[in-house]
Amino acid sequence: MTPFEVEDCLSTMQIIVDTREQPSERAKRRYKDFSVPYVRQKLDYGDYSAEFLLNGSLTRIKAAIERKMDLDELSSCFTHDRKRFKAEMERAAADHGTMYLLVENATWENLISGKYRTRFNETAFFHSMTAWIARYGIRPIFCKSETSGKLIQEILYRELKERLERGDYG
Repeated sequence: MTPFEVEDCLSTMQIIVDTREQPSERAKRRYKDFSVPYVRQKLDYGDYSAEFLLNGSLTRIKAAIERKMDLDELSSCFTHDRKRFKAEMERAAADHGTMYLLVENATWENLISGKYRTRFNETAFFHSMTAWIARYGIRPIFCKSETSGKLIQEILYRELKERLERGDYG
């Protein structure tokens, strides 16, 4: 693709918000931080993805962001909801999709030192997290909730730009 064709595709990008994401006040604030339009659609994996126009057809990128509001919610993904969470990671891997794991109000230091409210052992939590990075290629990102909207938009934009420039489409 030429640089002009890449720019044309990028200018049509819109974020897909999974229909299972609850439209809470926090979510609405997050959506306001997107600098591109968004639509609500069912996603096979992740909470956010993106699509763009390519030769007149909407095309979805093979990248998604799974968002968790804190370490408490994430810990349940490795304990009570492990089967569902594993299936989602496996769907992403089968699709050759890149999966980002964005965890709000969290840091590696808090995960490692057990600064969260669940009973999940901090060593087991840390080992689960790093094992899934290796096993499923997830890319963890920790941030404050007020920056998650901008991060979601920027990550998806950069994913699309890199894929267009290296010729993954067309």
